[in-house]
This record gives sequence, structure tokens and C-alpha cells, in this order.
Amino acid sequence: MGENHALVDDSVPHSARIWNYWLGGKDNYGPDREVGDQIAAANPQIVEIARAQRGFLKRAVRCLAAEHGVRQFLDVGTGLPTADNAHEVAQRVAPGSRVVYVDHDPLVLAHSRALLASAPEGATDYIDADLHDPDAILAQARKTLDLSRPVALVLLGTIAHVTDDTAYGIVGQLMAALPGGSFLVLCDDTEVVRPDAMREMIRQWNEAGENPRVNRSPAQLARFFDGLEMLEPGLVSVSLWRPEAADVGAPAAVDDFGAVARKPSL
Repeated sequence: MGENHALVDDSVPHSARIWNYWLGGKDNYGPDREVGDQIAAANPQIVEIARAQRGFLKRAVRCLAAEHGVRQFLDVGTGLPTADNAHEVAQRVAPGSRVVYVDHDPLVLAHSRALLASAPEGATDYIDADLHDPDAILAQARKTLDLSRPVALVLLGTIAHVTDDTAYGIVGQLMAALPGGSFLVLCDDTEVVRPDAMREMIRQWNEAGENPRVNRSPAQLARFFDGLEMLEPGLVSVSLWRPEAADVGAPAAVDDFGAVARKPSL
């Protein structure tokens, strides 16, 4: 990781590295682990949330690739690469799948080569763009994706970084550019299961001074899916979205709700 020091400040806690730490990754530093441990001490479910969200990604992408024939994915705010990134899951089902990752974080950019190990039949690309600029995202995504054919827009734990109602317009603009038969895969943190702990998590996260977040209610998250057709079981805690049959017992709900929904064809 030495080559990354010129691009990032490893003395300041960083949200992508904290998330990487919770997922058991190795791309993090002492300050990241310190803040990650502080947040986890106040809210132990945050590590469960990180892992449940990763499981939701795997199940949703596999569902869309295997059951709905989706062959293109636009993953916005992908963060640091870990196991089972979107392209790995999709290309196991259909090696010709094409996946574009979007982030504007120099740390993620420094690791982007790890994301580019596509199956030879498909394509994987990384673009440096900000969620606040959907036009730039779409313009660059067109270099790899055919936006006249269905695309799955993936926003996992990302839209919380747009802390006001402009978030709805951003998601709406991205979905408006995609044809009928496209899908939205979106989830983010709530204050349903352990509200006090989740509010404290947001306070500590935002106090770190980097990339602030907001928790939204399930009703607020449901607004992102207006006009779309949700797949069963609808908007639920991500741990309860089509859990693996091999899971022992019923999984516990976590404070991260999400859904997968289809854009109707005209």
C-alpha cells in the first residue's frame, strides 16, 4: 500500500477504510480502526450492518443476473474492493456481464486496478465521478455500458452521503436515463431496530469530519422507488431480503433497509 500514501492521508479516519475494517479487510490504518472501534462499541450492530449489506449486494446481483437476465450494472459509490464485488457475482452467472464502478474517492481510485479483473468475455471499468453530478456519471458510463439496454443501478450505503432532499432528484435523474427493464438496487441506514445507537453512530461518524451521512426512515427510503415495481419481499431490512436457504434460523433484522425494483417498460 506504500504507493497510496501520495494520494491519501493515512493520519485521518476515512469512511471507506472504516467500512473496509468492519468487513474484515486489510486496507485500513490505525485511525480508521480507532474510530471504527469507537462506533462499534457504541453500536455493535454496525459491523452486522456492513456484512448484511454485502450479503444483500451478492443476493441482489445474483438474482438480477440469473432470474432477470441483467447483464449491465452501474455501481455508484462502490468503496474499496473486498470479496464478492458486483462484477465477480454477476460474471459467475454470466461471464459476459459488464460492470461500471463509480467513486470520486482518491483512495478508491488508488485501488481501482483490483476491481478491473474482469472475465475476458465481459468488461469492468472504474470511473472517477461524484454522485452529485449524475450527468458526468452517465456520460462516462456510456463508454462501457449500452444505456439503450437494461442496466441495474446499484446504490448501497451511498445515498446517505447526500444529506438533503436533492438525493431524490439525483437517483431520479440516473434512473430516467435508463430504459424500461432496468433495476434500482438501493439500501441505506435507518433508525428502526436500535434508534438510539444509530443516532449515536451518525453523530460519531459526522464528528470525524469526513463525508457526513444521514439516516433515513423506511418511508423516506421508499420514495427512491416511486414509479418502480418492487420485487418481493419489497423494502425490508437487508438481512431479510431473500436470505440464503442455507442460513440457519431466521436472520436478525438490522438498521439498513433496501429493495430491488424494476423500471416498467413503456
